[in-house]
Amino acid sequence: MKVENFVAAWLAENEKDLVDVRRDIHAHPELAWQELRTTELIAESLNSSGLKPRVMSSGTGLWCDVGTGSGPVVMVRADIDALPLQDEKDLPYSSCVSGVSHACGHDVHSAIVLGVGRALAAFDERYPLPGTIRLVFQPAEEVMPGGALELIREGVLDSVSTAIAVHCDPALEVGRVGIRGGPITAATDYIEVRLQGPGGHTSRPQNTVDLVYTLAQVVTGLPAALSRTVDPRAAACLVWGQIEAGSVPNAIPRDGLLRGTLRLFDEEIWKRAPAMVERLVAQLVAPFGATATIEHRQDIPPVINSVDITEVLRRATVAAIGEHAVAPTGQSLGGEDFAWYLQRVPGALARLGTRSPDGPVYDLHQGRFDVDEKAIGIGVRLLATTAVDLASAAAAGE
Repeated sequence: MKVENFVAAWLAENEKDLVDVRRDIHAHPELAWQELRTTELIAESLNSSGLKPRVMSSGTGLWCDVGTGSGPVVMVRADIDALPLQDEKDLPYSSCVSGVSHACGHDVHSAIVLGVGRALAAFDERYPLPGTIRLVFQPAEEVMPGGALELIREGVLDSVSTAIAVHCDPALEVGRVGIRGGPITAATDYIEVRLQGPGGHTSRPQNTVDLVYTLAQVVTGLPAALSRTVDPRAAACLVWGQIEAGSVPNAIPRDGLLRGTLRLFDEEIWKRAPAMVERLVAQLVAPFGATATIEHRQDIPPVINSVDITEVLRRATVAAIGEHAVAPTGQSLGGEDFAWYLQRVPGALARLGTRSPDGPVYDLHQGRFDVDEKAIGIGVRLLATTAVDLASAAAAGE
């Protein structure tokens, strides 16, 4: 029996349970590294299906294998943490926690991967899987550098050949799946520049280092310099979010601070970015005599989808949902720590449509964000079919 047909039949009896799980998680959101209740809820559901989840040493996050433990291992990943953002909806399942909400769809991702595990466990009882499907429920995606690295340190990628995931996309109508090979999300770096000088009176800037003026040169000059030293196709985007200097209008300060993010799609340029930024800042401040100290933290690499695995995702979308479901999708300068897994194994991330037809669009990280819950069953069908197809291909040596 084809896995997509089995999963569709399984969902006819169990989809409501997954919606209930999603609403439970949505109503009880937990911030990064605090996802104890969520972890327990998911573990209990997996245990009830005869599976044996393994909780991370932190007590938050878990993973679980479905199958005999032999053959290729395909990883299916969800993230489980919430955001420090007030839920502005008035619904029976709105957040019970003041100032915390699932405004990025991680509750949906969790319900989907839970459904993948439970459906494939039932499938495996009748039609042995061609390998092992590893379910991963990752904590702390919303903080940098993210919980993926801790999972990797604990061995989640041991024997894994491929990794796949979906992310909610409120710009796509429910029933559509955004698929794209190559870079799909950007590297995200934190940059802090501190400038120092002797300070002085604003009437005599020639006798000191005009620190505010020098800061302004970096604010405008560094993004401009990057645009002329980096291939434009890398889409290097440096945006400052914080500037601090001085406290009175007639004194040149001794210290100044800039903080911002650098985002780009090209992995090789990303690796060279810290040295490039340090050199350009030094050149920008040299004429004015300021001393520059730079902190450049490379929080997340770009998510670069394997073209071959993206094609498997596309075929699985057609098989499980229909040709109409395949949708083109653009690149996003947002960061996604699924990238850390793809630094080590090939894989792909798809975008899952969550907007109700003709419904309002509330973007990710907004207090009114919600989804059309039909996306849960669609996500289960997509990821279960893709995972089994990948395992079958690997087992056959394709």
